[in-house]
Amino acid sequence: MKEVKRVIIDTDFIKLDNLLKLGGVVQTGGQAKVMIQNGEVMLNGYTCEMRNKKIKNGDKVETPNHIIEVYYK
Repeated sequence: MKEVKRVIIDTDFIKLDNLLKLGGVVQTGGQAKVMIQNGEVMLNGYTCEMRNKKIKNGDKVETPNHIIEVYYK
């Protein structure tokens, strides 16, 4: 079962690689880059290979072991 995490942001968006770090999925930006490039990250049900993709309120990011739900503060 995937771990569900809710991440609250106080800006209009957060970049995908930063979200993976903030959500505790990876420890470094390099790890996030590799995970994204390998097609292991889905955004709202679609594979996303853009590490600078802007993630906004209501978006859902899924990795093999995690689901991150993004909310605006």
